[in-house]
Amino acid sequence: MKHKILNLALVFTSLIGYLEWGTDSKMFLFQGEMEILSKLFSDPDSVIHPFTLLPLFGQLLLLVTLAQKEPNKILTYLGLGCIGLLLAFMFIIGLLSFNYKILLSTIPFLLTAVLTMRHLREKKPLQSTGNV
Repeated sequence: MKHKILNLALVFTSLIGYLEWGTDSKMFLFQGEMEILSKLFSDPDSVIHPFTLLPLFGQLLLLVTLAQKEPNKILTYLGLGCIGLLLAFMFIIGLLSFNYKILLSTIPFLLTAVLTMRHLREKKPLQSTGNV
């Protein structure tokens, strides 16, 4: 159950990432994803980019794990990696540009990612006791 909660937390914390560019352009990732999804079918060429599709694919993978009885570790790692690329890049941008809004918006995801990886490493596969 903890695995599912962590995967759901990864999806939610990835949505609160904050971006700023130019002089007056800014948005949260959930706003960007809504825009991407609305344009995906009407104008797919405008949204096809690795930094838009990989995080979306990662979130879909994590949502798939929520429907599984026992969430698949490989799907969790793949989803985490796809989303993590964008959020880690945003974290670095926040550091380099001294933009505390971007920096602080990525920390919940990064902390949840570390907790998820620690949980997955501690989780042992079921072992047979040898009793018949």
